[in-house]
Amino acid sequence: MAAARRVVSRLRVAPMMALSNTMATSLSSSCNTETPSLSTKCLRFSSSSSPSSKSTLLGWNKTANKLPSIVKAGEPVLHEPAREVDPNEIKSEKIQSIIDDMIRVMRKAPGVGLAAPQIGIPLRIIVLEDKEEYISYNTEEETKLQDRRPFDLLVILNPKLKNKSNRTAFFFEGCLSVDRYQAMVERYLDVEVAGFDRHGNPIKIKASGWQARILQHECDHLDGTLYVDKMVPKTFRNWKNVDLPLARGCPKLGPRA
Repeated sequence: MAAARRVVSRLRVAPMMALSNTMATSLSSSCNTETPSLSTKCLRFSSSSSPSSKSTLLGWNKTANKLPSIVKAGEPVLHEPAREVDPNEIKSEKIQSIIDDMIRVMRKAPGVGLAAPQIGIPLRIIVLEDKEEYISYNTEEETKLQDRRPFDLLVILNPKLKNKSNRTAFFFEGCLSVDRYQAMVERYLDVEVAGFDRHGNPIKIKASGWQARILQHECDHLDGTLYVDKMVPKTFRNWKNVDLPLARGCPKLGPRA
């Protein structure tokens, strides 16, 4: 159970530690090396100057060769719905540069997913990617528990997510915008996402397991929802306490019966 709980779900990869299992992860965020594993949501950055949604939308004054910082819980951009990208603007220099920044931030974290609001940009754009290198930080048992397989870089604009079955599971999930914490979240195990790729072409992705959880975590960001808005409250914990037993009454990890 300790391994299962540790693996459960974060969206960030910490090369020195084991990966986590839900996306949730988060893809999760922290710049501290004491933070374990890979999370579902996303990146790892210090956020000294977090851009507001207004300044980002109106200004978008990118500093040459400087990556944006991850914004943290409390920033309005993380708690409000993002707006759709005009399909006619997808190929513009502005949108393409935002996508490039998102990919670089995600990989530098390193993480397996990122939504534009996490770098202060209130647009409906997500990126995700998982590599053999990241998975190798896991034990074989952890990888199996995560139902995890590598997948190539995906860039999706204006994603629309549908649940493709009623199968759900409980996993721990963290987020780079909620430093050093995680909690149990219920996620669908099979989803379909439709939207546009970075070239403006329609795409449709069918995903299950780990990838499905990442997609749900990232799409939640676009609706102004953090994993803490969906968590089982009594499972919320600091990463240092990740292996402690669950409180009475908490659901069991894994698929629901």
